[in-house]
Amino acid sequence: MTSSGTTRLSSDNDAPAPAAQADGADRHDGQEPADDAGRRSRFVHGLAAYAAQHRGSPWRGSFGDFLEHILPTGAALLARSAHQYLWDMMRANGDTDGSGRFRCRLFDDELFGIDEAIDRVAAYFKAAAAGSEVGRRMLLLLGPPSGGKSTMVILLKRGLEEYSHSSEGALYAIAGCPVHESPLHLVPHSMRAGFRASYGLDLHGELCPHCMARLEEQYAGDFLRMPVERLYISEAGRCGIGTYAPHDPTTADLADLVGSVDLSKVAQYGDEGDPRAWSWSGAVYAASRGMLEMIEILKVKREFLYLLLTLTQEKNVKVSRFPLIYLDETILAHTNLAEFRKFLQESENEALLDRMVIVQVPYTLNYREEARIYRKLILSAAPAFRGVHLDPHVLHAAAVFAILSRLPEGDDKEAELVKKLRIYADEDVDDLQHAEVRRIRERDRAPDEGLAGVSPRFVINALSHAIIAAQRNSLTTMDVLLALKDGIESDARIEPRRKRKWIDYLVLTRKDFYNRWVKADVHKALFVSFEHEAQDLLNKYLDEVEAMLDNRQIRDPITSEERRPDERFLRAVEEKIQISDSGKQSFRQEVVRKAMGAFKRGEAFGLGSHAQLNDAVQQYLFEQRRDVLRLVSSAKRPDDDVRAKISAVEQRLVDEYGYDAHSAREALNYVTTLLAQE
Repeated sequence: MTSSGTTRLSSDNDAPAPAAQADGADRHDGQEPADDAGRRSRFVHGLAAYAAQHRGSPWRGSFGDFLEHILPTGAALLARSAHQYLWDMMRANGDTDGSGRFRCRLFDDELFGIDEAIDRVAAYFKAAAAGSEVGRRMLLLLGPPSGGKSTMVILLKRGLEEYSHSSEGALYAIAGCPVHESPLHLVPHSMRAGFRASYGLDLHGELCPHCMARLEEQYAGDFLRMPVERLYISEAGRCGIGTYAPHDPTTADLADLVGSVDLSKVAQYGDEGDPRAWSWSGAVYAASRGMLEMIEILKVKREFLYLLLTLTQEKNVKVSRFPLIYLDETILAHTNLAEFRKFLQESENEALLDRMVIVQVPYTLNYREEARIYRKLILSAAPAFRGVHLDPHVLHAAAVFAILSRLPEGDDKEAELVKKLRIYADEDVDDLQHAEVRRIRERDRAPDEGLAGVSPRFVINALSHAIIAAQRNSLTTMDVLLALKDGIESDARIEPRRKRKWIDYLVLTRKDFYNRWVKADVHKALFVSFEHEAQDLLNKYLDEVEAMLDNRQIRDPITSEERRPDERFLRAVEEKIQISDSGKQSFRQEVVRKAMGAFKRGEAFGLGSHAQLNDAVQQYLFEQRRDVLRLVSSAKRPDDDVRAKISAVEQRLVDEYGYDAHSAREALNYVTTLLAQE
């Protein structure tokens, strides 16, 4: 864990902002700083460019014009299904890494730590776009509250809107069609074989009842005269994106999905069966050619589900007075675990489940990614909160606690929990072989990991309470841990046994993570030459180990005399990270193996080359300088010299490690207390 993860809520990156630097602090003439003016100017220019791009290139003409001028430029793109269109949108916003894994960048700035779920969603659309049976299944996102399901759907919707303004994402529809259907539906069935021969594409779909009536009444069946226009997907405009949220089941009506007779128009057209007398306001019509979002889908009536599943599988819906209405759209639903478990208990739902593709969206188990979620949520909070300084470990400590609460409660051994957390955070745990790390990450992972526990909202609520309670523009890690404890104890939804367990997790977070982080910060701030000393100590350890393994003498750098390797020194370092006497040989061999590997690659074997040995070296140095730190930081009546040293340490914590004056002072006092207890 580095110390560079400071969060000043007014900043959108990980780097600490200088505590004393206020916006315009050195401005006396009433003029704005040049960098502020530049940012605002760039933003205005960006808005202008965005507006120009999103004016698009409107096109309108007859179907004959469409066949002559538009279709030849990209028939395959214009004949895409909704699944193909959405997959192409994801590909336009993604790339493939060196291992051949596709990564959709659409989610990079909003969703953290759920790459596996995102990959499964991408795999669904890839398979559906290829024409497999997967495309005839509804996609259901399943996971705990505040896990990212809704955000994932929102980002897909925004991606569709943006893509429809690009040249590759150009869509065309019959002008005035209530389901904005493809103009290619106008090609008569008797001529579709000729279309296949000409363009190499199969056409699917039928004209909707509304367009069939218009074709006969307004154009006397001359489909080449039917108007066509370019289509831009817009959720607000109910074009290509539809959303349905359930309400009271007793009053819910299928009309919300498929519309109903518009009685105000029946008198005008004289027949309830006239398509023009039908209200085409249902969500499935709005979603045609794009995506339908079903919120908390398992709360709807069963007849709703059958209609949606039939639409997914057959691409049509049946409403009274009309023939089957062809609709091509992707249905993406999401629900929480409680509703899903209730749904599973009813045996008659088995057939419905068989027609869904279920993707679990659990909470992340990587505390670093979890901290990024908090940072994103805080930056979107009220301005008063964004101006509060957080010490470098606030978000990571809160995240560690959250991850601990999401692990199975059977894992009670603290050492095992800490090891698992470090593995899930992609940290090196050097006493483990690669195969064992893989086993813990994959095979030993319990099915319910990440599906329960503390949600990001719970942590953000605790952070908010801590900010209010602090009544200052500075928040320390201990403030937040205490706020989390208060949140647990005051939450009536949490059963007593779980409360005790979660409070134990807070203690574990403080002891095994925060204590190590803050001690390292203070130690480095106290000893300016720390990095150099640590590297020297690392080199000394490596020299002693090599001599020990080679069973040879080593030349003392001070006396120049030959001597045996210093076993006491080696053990003093190794014991800092609990390397047993029986395990010291394998540990030493592994260190030498890594050092030789670095040498062969032409790299220096430094502090970052071996995470576990790095921890041991830091702790050893800390132990060696313990008395100096205790003397400097705990003097009851410090003289000028000691006071100057304390001030220098605090200032270094501010300048180099992301603290502010208050949190630096608190960190120094806290470490002093730890030393007194040891």
